[in-house]
Order: sequence, then structure tokens, then C-alpha cells
Amino acid sequence: MTSSTLPAPVAAYFAAEHNPEALSRCFTPHAVMKDDGHLHEGREAIKSFMAEASAKYGATSVPITCDREEGVEVVRAKVSGNFPGSPIDLSYRFRLERGLIASLEITA
Repeated sequence: MTSSTLPAPVAAYFAAEHNPEALSRCFTPHAVMKDDGHLHEGREAIKSFMAEASAKYGATSVPITCDREEGVEVVRAKVSGNFPGSPIDLSYRFRLERGLIASLEITA
């Protein structure tokens, strides 16, 4: 899958995965992100979480598929990094709003 087949905000998210500042700009100011059982609300909280996760796990995500389900962009991606069970396929559920990510839920 190429980034050109992903909606622009989703492609920007994956392109910025190791740059927390750029990644945070992919989200609306009041966005919510749920990952690993934790909820992060707002750009600053998402940026802090992603900076910590990037430093700890060094994970790289490669999108495999992208489908639209009930107004949500669902991306399956292979994620590799410094964590038990690597690599793993994860599901990213993006709800977009005015060209930005309003919510993101990441699950196995």
C-alpha cells in the first residue's frame, strides 16, 4: 500500500510517526487517542504519549490495508519495534474532521 491510497491526514500520521511535534499537528486541538488501554485527550497529551512511546519502543508502522467503515477510516498496519510480540498487525480507527484526525483508536 502506498501513502497516496490513504486519506491525507492518515498518510501524514504514518509519515510523522517518529516526529511527535509533526504528528500532533495531524490531530484536531481536542482530539482523543486510545492506545494500549489508555486515553489521551488533546494535542499536547497525544504528543507526550507518542514521544514517550517512540523513545521506548522505536516502533515502525507499515499500512497494509485501508477501508472505510461507518464513517471511520480503518487501517491495518504491521508494527515492528522493541516490544514483546513484534512484529504485530494492529488496527487503527481514524475519525476525521475538517482534514484532521478527531479520534484514533489502536487495537490488536
